[in-house]
Amino acid sequence: MKKKIAILGSTGSIGKCLIDIIKRDKKNFEIVLLTSNENYKELLKQAKFFKVKNLIITNVECYNKFKKNNNSRKIKIYNNFENFEKIFKKKIDYTMSSISGIQGLKPTIEIIKYTKKIAIANKESIICGWDLIEKKLNKYKTKFIPVDSEHFSIWYALKDIEKNLIEKIYLTASGGPFLDKSLKNLNKVNIKQVTNHPNWKMGKKISTDSATMINKVFEVIEAKRLFKVSYKKLAIIIHPKSYVHAIIKLKNGITKIIVHDTNMKIPIFNSLYSSKKIINSKKLDFETLNNLDFKAVNPIKFPLIKVLKMLPNNTSLFETILVSINDKFVELFLSNRIKFTDISRKMHKMLNLYNFKKYKKIKPKNIDEIIKMNTKIKNDIEYFIKTRNV
Repeated sequence: MKKKIAILGSTGSIGKCLIDIIKRDKKNFEIVLLTSNENYKELLKQAKFFKVKNLIITNVECYNKFKKNNNSRKIKIYNNFENFEKIFKKKIDYTMSSISGIQGLKPTIEIIKYTKKIAIANKESIICGWDLIEKKLNKYKTKFIPVDSEHFSIWYALKDIEKNLIEKIYLTASGGPFLDKSLKNLNKVNIKQVTNHPNWKMGKKISTDSATMINKVFEVIEAKRLFKVSYKKLAIIIHPKSYVHAIIKLKNGITKIIVHDTNMKIPIFNSLYSSKKIINSKKLDFETLNNLDFKAVNPIKFPLIKVLKMLPNNTSLFETILVSINDKFVELFLSNRIKFTDISRKMHKMLNLYNFKKYKKIKPKNIDEIIKMNTKIKNDIEYFIKTRNV
């Protein structure tokens, strides 16, 4: 029997990687739903190839263009995620949630009741709404697998390991494109330089987050949520080759090091199939293993690492504020409104405002509260920039 699956964000890098994996095993899968925001042409290609009957295009302009140019009566096209009940008559086998940004939170939470397993590649969902996600997972008995390479590696290494055995979890960071660049030269770097990651092919937003290393701050928050450990048991270590994805030191004297090829195919493949399924991968790279070159993170060069000291131990709306502020300043940088070094400087300034620090004591109650906070913060930043020269 074919596995029925849905891909939220099928035209992004994660979605495309999953599509490529399924293409080689097409006979064993039926794609029930594909979604995209703007890339409707790529979405149509995917739909035709897999004979997908349900599509969601969230951008109104692109949705209208698609409807105008598509003559197939076999494809049902929707403009939002309010139509899951019409699409899913019973639980499907697998869902990939790979919509980027805070807009991925609501569909991630809403689709849980319709799927037996969900793989989540959306950082913002886990950082801002993990308590809400976990509640839904438990309610509908849906299995969860993290897809981010570091968290997948930790998840895989901790199978059958009791949490009280964990002494320390190390998440590796490549250091991005400016690891060996002097601080004085970072004021002049352009968008192309910032988004030119040495190891990974990623979008501009996540590449910028890697260059500032805020992505690792986010990953530490995710790890705390997913594996229920304190911040004291989590650390970031620089590993320029990105070959080791996680190191877990256990109290029984054993240390686990997870290594895999520098691509997202490995975690995505293993989230889709059981451990008995075989994938072709590169031979073990002993040259890299002989020179792992681990380094401590320099907080002067990567000042956003200091944000870790500002985080509350409890789940709060402050994490949503952190994500929203970063999103806005990265957006300003990618539109050439601020310099690269302004991202970290302005973020620290904003995060230390009492207006935002007070939210460390407030726990998010629902999805709408998180989404409203995200919108409010971005509007506040525009206001502060215009009136206070933030």
